[in-house]
Amino acid sequence: MFRKSVVTDGTAAGQVGIKKKSKVPGVMITQFTETLPEGKSHPDFTRKPIALTIQEGKFAFFKAIVIGDPTPTVTWSRNNGDVSDTAKYQPKYDPNSNEHTFEMPSIMPDQADTYKCIAKNEHGQATVTVVLNVIAVGFKMNKAPQQAAEATNGNFKTVLKRKSKIRPKSEQPERKDGEIDPKFWELLLSADKKDYERICAEYGVTDFRWMLKKLNEIKKEREEEQAAFVRNLSSLKPIQVNADNTASFEIDMDLIDPSSSIFLYKDGEMVPYTKELGDKMKHSLKQIGKKYIFSVRDLMPDDAGLYQLDVEDVNMFSTDFKIPMVDFLVKIQEVKAIEREDAVFECVLSNPFSKILWFGKNLPLEQGDKYDIQVSEDKLIHRLVVKDCMIVDKGIYSACAGIKSCNAWLVVEADKDAQKGKKSARKTTRAGGSGIDLQKVAQEQQVKLEKEKEERKEQIKAAKEAAAAAPPPESPPAPTKTPRPPTPQEPQPSVVNEPAAVDPPIVSTGASNSEAEDTGSGHSAEEAAGAEMLDQPLADAGEPGITCGLSDIYALRGKPAELSVKMNMDCDGTWFKDGEQLNSGAGVTITKDGTSHKLTIQSCRDDDSGVYRFVSGNQSTQGKVTVGDVPEFDPDDLHKFSKPVIIRVGQNAAFKMPFPPQESLVISWFKDGSEIKDGGGVKIVRETNHSRLLLRDCLRTDAGEIKIQLKNPFGAVEATSQLIVLDRPGPPQGPVETTETTSSLIEIKWNPPKDDGGSAVTNYIIERQQTGQCLWTKLGDVSADKTSFRDRNVTHGKKYNYRIYAENPEGLSDALETADSIMAGIMILSGPPGAPTVVSASKTCINLTWTPPEDDRGVPIIGYQIEKRKKDTNQWIALNALNEPIEDVKYAVKDVTEGAEYEFRVSAINESGAGDLSPPSAMVCAKNPNMRPCFKDPEDFIVVRAGNSARVKICYEAEPPPEITWLKDDEPISPWINIINTEGMSQLVIPSSKRTDSAIYTIIAKNSVGEASFDIEVRVTDEPKMPGPVELEQTVQGKVVISWAPSPDQELDDRVYYVVSQHDSNTRLWKTIADRLFTNTYTANNILPGIEYHFQIYAKNDMGLSDPSQSPTWGFNSNKVPITSNGVNSMEVCFERPPSILVPLKVHTPPKGYQLYMTCAVRGCPTPTVSWYLNDVCINLDNNYYITNSFGVCSMYILRVRSKDSGEYKVVAVNSFGKAECSTKLIVRD
Repeated sequence: MFRKSVVTDGTAAGQVGIKKKSKVPGVMITQFTETLPEGKSHPDFTRKPIALTIQEGKFAFFKAIVIGDPTPTVTWSRNNGDVSDTAKYQPKYDPNSNEHTFEMPSIMPDQADTYKCIAKNEHGQATVTVVLNVIAVGFKMNKAPQQAAEATNGNFKTVLKRKSKIRPKSEQPERKDGEIDPKFWELLLSADKKDYERICAEYGVTDFRWMLKKLNEIKKEREEEQAAFVRNLSSLKPIQVNADNTASFEIDMDLIDPSSSIFLYKDGEMVPYTKELGDKMKHSLKQIGKKYIFSVRDLMPDDAGLYQLDVEDVNMFSTDFKIPMVDFLVKIQEVKAIEREDAVFECVLSNPFSKILWFGKNLPLEQGDKYDIQVSEDKLIHRLVVKDCMIVDKGIYSACAGIKSCNAWLVVEADKDAQKGKKSARKTTRAGGSGIDLQKVAQEQQVKLEKEKEERKEQIKAAKEAAAAAPPPESPPAPTKTPRPPTPQEPQPSVVNEPAAVDPPIVSTGASNSEAEDTGSGHSAEEAAGAEMLDQPLADAGEPGITCGLSDIYALRGKPAELSVKMNMDCDGTWFKDGEQLNSGAGVTITKDGTSHKLTIQSCRDDDSGVYRFVSGNQSTQGKVTVGDVPEFDPDDLHKFSKPVIIRVGQNAAFKMPFPPQESLVISWFKDGSEIKDGGGVKIVRETNHSRLLLRDCLRTDAGEIKIQLKNPFGAVEATSQLIVLDRPGPPQGPVETTETTSSLIEIKWNPPKDDGGSAVTNYIIERQQTGQCLWTKLGDVSADKTSFRDRNVTHGKKYNYRIYAENPEGLSDALETADSIMAGIMILSGPPGAPTVVSASKTCINLTWTPPEDDRGVPIIGYQIEKRKKDTNQWIALNALNEPIEDVKYAVKDVTEGAEYEFRVSAINESGAGDLSPPSAMVCAKNPNMRPCFKDPEDFIVVRAGNSARVKICYEAEPPPEITWLKDDEPISPWINIINTEGMSQLVIPSSKRTDSAIYTIIAKNSVGEASFDIEVRVTDEPKMPGPVELEQTVQGKVVISWAPSPDQELDDRVYYVVSQHDSNTRLWKTIADRLFTNTYTANNILPGIEYHFQIYAKNDMGLSDPSQSPTWGFNSNKVPITSNGVNSMEVCFERPPSILVPLKVHTPPKGYQLYMTCAVRGCPTPTVSWYLNDVCINLDNNYYITNSFGVCSMYILRVRSKDSGEYKVVAVNSFGKAECSTKLIVRD
């Protein structure tokens, strides 16, 4: 049981302090009174201030919304200091939004503290605290002496300021030649091993062995630092762009101290953020359990940079956000697809991009069974294919390239041709696309990019020439230190000053390394060898220097290879291979031509591979030569592969190409020039000696050129085959043209199908349908070389629809159908009919008639079309369609609104269509005509049993609606009699009738046209009481006069009469001998002697018969035979006895819900009365039990037994001589 905690601090004398719980977490409420007055309340926060981390000098504020009655007073304070300085602290209140604001313009580091907001009224107070963190910027000169003193006293917390290992660009010192950017190591610490090569290439590091050794040392140090703050660090996801124009990175981090400070940096500068306002600020950090998600909203180009997450002063994660300069030349467009059809989104980029991000309904999409992502060879055209579209696939799809994005809708419509209850077959067609020639746009952009590239080359060349022509500076040369060459025991890195893409090694086919570079990827030999030359000390103007060094090359086996070095002056040099000096001879030629030094390998062999180095004085350069062969195919395998593969739609296509095993072999498959990726319906198997391609469930769009490419550093070889997918042809191309139409001939023309299904079209099939009919009739077929057809079996004036099918060995195509009906001959329309005439009008129907056209222009009329126009409108509305003509010259318009006015017009319809319109009819109002009230089939006499409700219904017709009056015996009716009037009917209701309500009721209906009335006799009665005593008297032989006292109801009911029944000892049957007697006497005839007679008198009225009055016995029975005792003393036999149970009740245990019969047998004279009891409660009148008694066999039936039916059942039989009973138990099982 909970108890309220009562405190005394913070309360005035006579007050109590009751702690209350707020709905807002973190709010503390203290109530001053035990019981709050009605309608009053203590203060509470509906919105509390939110913790804030902000940079020094920015505008900071807290907002809060409080409630309470009376209105609370809000005050602000801080833990370490006061807030009385209005220049620093400005509390404000907005009565419109009910917001209390605490503003701090130009925030300073000394204002970082825990702030408190207090809302107070006479019934209590509410308190909430909020933390403000201030990020200090720069070094304050005036604080240096104070900080030094604090450090001397041991207060290091105020001296230490958080600094990132990556300094902002404005604070970065100038790096020396060969020095590595600190970003390089930060990125490697957080990157996957598969990204090491890319990062090294980007920062110009070529010595991987040295890099890995150095990285392991740094990792060990960093992990020791991280262990002081985190238990576990995992799931490092680099930053990436999302579909909603945000970028985010994630990290799973188990902090030892959850209160540890977390800092975010971008390029070494601290990023202000808040956890609660992630949807409003540029940067946000969200925590979900141990997962931390950093997000950047509203991406811009300047958001690129190195992002770091630190805990206290230790870096946990670094990721580089690069925003490529790319835009969409052609954006994706909306696609409308039919169910089971493929949908295509495609776009063109301004710059080559290897992979863009695709999103469907804000979820990332990947290559697979459902989606096919395609990229053109020039990486400018990107496509997304949504396979086998279903209704659930509809939604918004988007493409993201860098920070640019575009989106479009995919609308999927149901297949109307699909059979109900069956899944439709997958379609071979594709919907969507941009609608323009993307290849042309991409080629134009490629030409533009090449032109810009050449212009940049010219600018670089011109700048170099200008630098070479400029005189050297007149400053003394700086002393240089001659470095010793690196040894295998001491690996040294080879780096460049700025990050640059590293081109692959050059393949030499006989030319020099500089010439091969000029024909390579567009970089000069100086650029390719730049990393090697940067190791060397700078040469003075008078000392030898290398202007063009060596680079790595791949040489073909048996072909010549040449290594060339250019110096800045004529000087000697020495060549080395794998550390051994080389001289001319043994297949190697060394030459010198001025400043150019060349080493030529006349015919490359495997032992010519190695590292070649040229040394001249203090300068040296080196490059690696690798000798090998271009991949090749076996001629027989190549011939076998080149044969086309022919399959049908829906089948699988398989290609296999054997080849000799080789190292560094890259195997690629292409279709129509685009590379095929593994996934979805594509399966690629790459083995050491062969490769297989499997295309599952092929469509027509999968047909084309299939190519396999084997590529190694020495070159590439390709083999080509064809995939032919056979299918039924596409529909003939339209539209269908009408080349000739006469009264007896129609000629149509079409174009061949765009897709013949992989095999030639053999013929075309033509079908025809007459307009207005449902049946399509085959007219015939024509050969494939003929794309026209003449239909000679036409009727003049009639319209026809045609559809054409193309057929090939695989089947029939879909139909090409005429867009509009084609008429045989010239269209001849009928003349106008006569203006419609209004026959009659009511509120629900207007009857019209008209005359046929005087001139039908020689074409028979098949019907008419009627149009209506409502008054004060200009719109004519057709009441029937052209294909549903009105055959008669009259029509009942039922689509009318009561009280509205209409006019009508008619046109005649023939085989050519609707003819000229008739003049409009006169304006007519949809209302009933005025008529005198009249009653429809009323009843003039009604009998009601006393106590029941009496209801008199009278239907009438009248226009305008009449005023209804009811009278009782020409007097106004009593107030308790209800009158209910509805349209066309009036009811008189007597809720509980009595005999006094019997009367003549009159209904009077009166309107402006006339008046009508009707009388209804209502007789309230009941079954009559029985007549009085009956007397018999014989006045004449054979006749008996029967007289009786009248029934008490005779005076109350003048419709009471009497019925006489007779019973004699011969027939022993009762028969009616008189009916409808309104007197109290009757003479019975044919009364014979020796027969015993009995008479019964009934009173009868409209309700039925009364109980009978019995007459005394008349006459005697002469057929009775007297019984003599013959001297034996006779003894009277008596059958009367008390009740007894012959067959007792049995025990029953039925399951719940089952039916049950329970029976017993009882005897007694007189017949005993039997009662049933359940737990001593009589159930004879309970409707849940069906109880019968048939000649002493007593039965009880329960349709469905319930749990509450369990108990003791008892049967009690009672008559005037005694009582008998028996009992049993009923147990209902669950």
